[in-house]
Amino acid sequence: MATPEGESESGWDRIYVDGEWRPASSGEVIPVENPATREQFAAVPAATEADVDAAYEAAAAAQPAWARLPREERLEYVEAARDALKSRFDEVVDLLAQEGGSAHGKGGGEVAISLSDFRTALTQEPPEPEERESVFVEGKTNHVVHEPVGVVGIISPWNYPLHLSTRAFAPALALGNTVVLKPATATPVTGGLLLAEIADEVGFPDGVVNVVTGRGSEIGDRMAGHPIPRVLSFTGSTDVGRRVASEAGSAVTLPALELGGNAPNVVTDDVDVERVARIGAVGSFTHQGQVCISINRHVVHEDVYDEYVDELVANAESLELGDPSANSDVDLGPVIDESQRDDLLTYVEESVEAGATLETGGSARDLFVEPTVLSGATNEMAAACNEHFGPVAPVIPVRSDEEAIEVANDTEYGLSAAVQCDDLERARTLADRIDAGMVHVNDHPIQDEPNAPFGGTKQSGLGRYNGEWIVEELLETKWISLQHEDRDYDLV
Repeated sequence: MATPEGESESGWDRIYVDGEWRPASSGEVIPVENPATREQFAAVPAATEADVDAAYEAAAAAQPAWARLPREERLEYVEAARDALKSRFDEVVDLLAQEGGSAHGKGGGEVAISLSDFRTALTQEPPEPEERESVFVEGKTNHVVHEPVGVVGIISPWNYPLHLSTRAFAPALALGNTVVLKPATATPVTGGLLLAEIADEVGFPDGVVNVVTGRGSEIGDRMAGHPIPRVLSFTGSTDVGRRVASEAGSAVTLPALELGGNAPNVVTDDVDVERVARIGAVGSFTHQGQVCISINRHVVHEDVYDEYVDELVANAESLELGDPSANSDVDLGPVIDESQRDDLLTYVEESVEAGATLETGGSARDLFVEPTVLSGATNEMAAACNEHFGPVAPVIPVRSDEEAIEVANDTEYGLSAAVQCDDLERARTLADRIDAGMVHVNDHPIQDEPNAPFGGTKQSGLGRYNGEWIVEELLETKWISLQHEDRDYDLV
């Protein structure tokens, strides 16, 4: 690991602006705790709005020269960054466990998909320029070209901090944009400073990559509402996303938003219950349920309901909780903080008070929340109508496909969903009727593919990530007309 001059023993006490490691202008730091042990393992800078300004100004100054570089030269930097991340694979998995409570399976998967973000970025390029004859004027051609938007701001969350940074970071750089990244306060290392360190090691030109750490309450509005960026990538809750979109809109910045979800998992009456309950458990409990696309509600046909609940309980009770930074074999780690834990336990308590049956779980030891299954749930109960973001599985009985669709769509969110059904024609009909940006048949909804559009409908966001969809977000379309022949000009 590179050790910038003046860095603290923790190795992460500087922001990265204009190719330099520097303290925050506040002179203050924010402690970062391992949520499993509650012990501090790092202290990161508490950046100010002045630091955000400096980062955006550096990015703006560096962008024209970065965009003018031949694409092949830019990609050499991006490829080198990918190789540097790959060489630190095991170290980063350990960091994800230590900083965010990620079990090793989840951590390894996250590093792998982040590497895929870089690998995919190497293949992403602007559409070929087009030449079109003028519809109205003889001897005139219209040329359509695509240019980098300029500066891209990224605000990433704590649950998948590395991947949800790199999915915008890597393509933005490959396409000729410069970047200012603000990671989540809870995961500033894996969400940002690690990438700054890699950029510094690779030797990106000064100002191309900038990372500022700090509290969202202090610098979030400035990140989102700054006049310099042309695109602002934000992943987080819908409530915060609305504010980010408002701030970005005031600066005429395009907000690319992936927001909250409340994914239904529709289970029909023709399935192998043991198999689909295993799918449901993976979809509900992966990373302690702290995934925007995890299963939030199990919508199960009454003919298989009891068996499904029993199998889901068996899967939940087979999972081992523990400190993933100390034991690589545990299935689940801690939730991120006390607020998250308290909200989860409140949702469970309120749902039981409303008539749900607690089949298993429902309690916590420090930040370790037990995998929880609630039967007899309804869509109106707290654990079902809220994006609970934890290892809680409310199971809602339904009598028909029509009722299942009604329940599935009865939410303000539309991010992801799943359908478990052996009849693929019936399954596809159900998938088409679910109002979500992504629906997965005979699989859980925790899916992300580099060649598939990732994003939601309704209050779950704007825009799409991955493939050609993120390329469209990160490029401006420009029209250049050429008049080849003399012509008469009249007032129009």
